[in-house]
Amino acid sequence: MKLGARGVAAASLAGIAAGVAKKVQAADTVWQINPDKCVQCGLCATECVLELSAVKCVHAYDVCGYCNLCGGYHQPTAKITDTAAENQLCPTGAIKRTYIEDPYYEYKIDEPLCIGCGKCVKGCGAFGNGSLFLQVRHDRCVNCNECAIACACPSDAFVRVPAEQPYLLKGKQGEK
Repeated sequence: MKLGARGVAAASLAGIAAGVAKKVQAADTVWQINPDKCVQCGLCATECVLELSAVKCVHAYDVCGYCNLCGGYHQPTAKITDTAAENQLCPTGAIKRTYIEDPYYEYKIDEPLCIGCGKCVKGCGAFGNGSLFLQVRHDRCVNCNECAIACACPSDAFVRVPAEQPYLLKGKQGEK
């Protein structure tokens, strides 16, 4: 009986140690989206435990073509390339378009309006150069041990990364 009690106690201590180790791991790492694996399924907008998802669209300005006809901004069926709501791809109007000079426009993400649906990212990748991508914003994310979005992600794009380097850049995953 003593051996059985010791075995249960040892197993309990091992479980506690594993739980502490997992919390230490979680404190040293954060959730992030690998932009090279993300398929813009839309689940980031609906599966996050927060009311407004911690996932936001990010714009790589140095890659952007500043095009008049932006695949991330305009509906694929848009007949006119103006800023009318029916021509915009973003359901919340989170992408702001500013005229620079003919034929160039600058596109900025209004993060408080962004729901992380990925429609703009998918459009940019399909009809543009892929300068838009999704990232977890760590000033909003609560860093759940079992991230609801990571559990639902069909492409396993959610990964743990070191907290001191929390953002993954598109096309940089294999580089050291």
